[in-house]
Amino acid sequence: MRSAVLYSGGKDSTMALYHALQESEVRFLVSMVSDNPESHMYHVPNIQLTSLLAEALGIPLIESRTEGVEEEEVEDLAETLSMLKERGVDAVYSGALYSEYQRSRIDEVCRGLGLKSVAPLWHRDPLDYMEEVVDLGFRVMVTAVAAEGLDESWLGRIVDRRMISELADLSERYGINPAFEGGEAETLVLDGPIFKKRLEIIEYEKKWFFDNGFMDIKRAVLVDKD
Repeated sequence: MRSAVLYSGGKDSTMALYHALQESEVRFLVSMVSDNPESHMYHVPNIQLTSLLAEALGIPLIESRTEGVEEEEVEDLAETLSMLKERGVDAVYSGALYSEYQRSRIDEVCRGLGLKSVAPLWHRDPLDYMEEVVDLGFRVMVTAVAAEGLDESWLGRIVDRRMISELADLSERYGINPAFEGGEAETLVLDGPIFKKRLEIIEYEKKWFFDNGFMDIKRAVLVDKD
């Protein structure tokens, strides 16, 4: 099976890639670059870094722009996947966990094109999933937060066992999804077992807006792994 992976550089798309590499021949990574910061479908913060991450992974990256207009951005995805089918792709992997909105639209696009849609993380227990991310050796940074209980100090933090414990408590107190599937936070993967090089953040700016914020990464480089 020859696959493409919808890839944003965050933990979920990276974990979907991890499974895709075990189950298929990954031909391409696909990044949808949205002009709309409030996109319903696509990850926006620091999406420009996927080109570096693709280099670190050694997998060709297809970047497609979309204006991010609701539902029209799904048609933009369909055009991209149609092109990839012509280039031999049989299946599309995505990192959907609980978002019916996202998964249903990806499934519909794939069905219309005769592609297999694979969501290997679907309905995983959030805490078990986060522990697996850490146990596998992925280094994941929080790059945006937008939920009660998550303040500016969370920006730039690395996901570890201590954070997962905190997230379990915050889930009980505020009802947030510990895996951030409700939009509570965005992440960026800096390193992991499938990367040939690691990403190092050189320059960034934290932008905070009363109860939400993000890291605007200005400069990052790839460095050799120890």
